[in-house]
Amino acid sequence: MKLFFASDIHGCASSCERMLAAFESSGAKYLVLLGDILNHGPRNPLPEGYDPIKVADQLNAYADRIIAVRGNCDSEVDQVLLKFPMMADYNWILLPNGRRLFLTHGHTYHRGNCPGLVETDILVSGHTHVPVAEKAESCICFNPGSVTIPRNGFPVSYGLYQSGKLSVMSFSGDELVHFAID
Repeated sequence: MKLFFASDIHGCASSCERMLAAFESSGAKYLVLLGDILNHGPRNPLPEGYDPIKVADQLNAYADRIIAVRGNCDSEVDQVLLKFPMMADYNWILLPNGRRLFLTHGHTYHRGNCPGLVETDILVSGHTHVPVAEKAESCICFNPGSVTIPRNGFPVSYGLYQSGKLSVMSFSGDELVHFAID
């Protein structure tokens, strides 16, 4: 199983287009969206290429392959534009090896608030816009960074799960961080 993770599109059509091209070329079966899909949010600058309606159209073409959760900038009015559910605060994926991925945006559930996760579980979140792949006290933490508004000097990025490895990749093809889970 190969999974593609993206977070914090924030309504930027050009970033979404680049992310979808990377998803297509990755060969991943599913696109996991970790929130903040259409809205830029009140604390972020308006991204160049901001076009939430176009982003919704771009993503709707992949609706049958998307697993999504709600971010702090997502709202019910955003759901009206999308043909896939994205209003849940969290979701789960069970990997073939029995490990569980707990999917969330990161504003409610995060490293300091991991309800019911065990050491072998993987907390997959966005929100901070900073890539992470590391062992924490109660679980493994994975954050693919941001496809639109990177922070802390990191480039825009996305995440991959394949062959027992979690990786954060820049759009230029560099592996930024990784964590082997098998």
